[in-house]
Amino acid sequence: MSNTFSDNAQIEVVSTFSELTNTVFQGTVNAICWKRDLFGNFKEIVSKLQLKENITEVYIEDLLALELSEEGVAAREIILNDLKQLTDFGALPSLNLLKSYDRDDELDFISTDVYSYHVDRSPVGTDTFLCTYHGAASDIISNDQVEQKILIPKIREKLKELHNGPEEEFETFLKEYFFDLHYEPKPNAEPVNLGLGHLWRLAVDHPSQQVLPCVHRAPVENDGEYRLLLIC
Repeated sequence: MSNTFSDNAQIEVVSTFSELTNTVFQGTVNAICWKRDLFGNFKEIVSKLQLKENITEVYIEDLLALELSEEGVAAREIILNDLKQLTDFGALPSLNLLKSYDRDDELDFISTDVYSYHVDRSPVGTDTFLCTYHGAASDIISNDQVEQKILIPKIREKLKELHNGPEEEFETFLKEYFFDLHYEPKPNAEPVNLGLGHLWRLAVDHPSQQVLPCVHRAPVENDGEYRLLLIC
């Protein structure tokens, strides 16, 4: 799996938050990375937070209540600053302590959970921001290395059987149940792992978007390790 950002035609690398938010998606670029080497003990923060559900939202007051070492305090300041900058920008960031996401195992021929390669869709102009501070990090993949699952003949046939309705309503059915958002990697595809500490901005499918939406997936979590993820 590739982790080289700078020579990837899908990714633009920047060095400030301002560049991250102001750089325009164009051409094949649908992922922008504020590449950072963060100082601080994020593992300490994770060890002192309490997991209440498989996905537990962590609030600013939760972070401020933690008794931390100097390195833990440094990590906390980075998280608080990221939350502030994104909020000031107009986003609604959420910090999550993650054991796992729900799995979609209802259908045996297509997966539509976040572990499947997918794109985000919004009715309004927006982007997805994310940063993994601790644990396994997400993957992205270029659009020419995936195939939309609903176009794979054997999957499409089974979806038509599942729909069991008028042909003219089939495409609406696919969108209504989000089947059209999911992708299958082609043979020899090379995903890019987003790594730890970098703040990413990913293109979303919406009417005013000038580029293809960024195909991404949540990682399978490492055994016995929680993820600490900022997302909005």
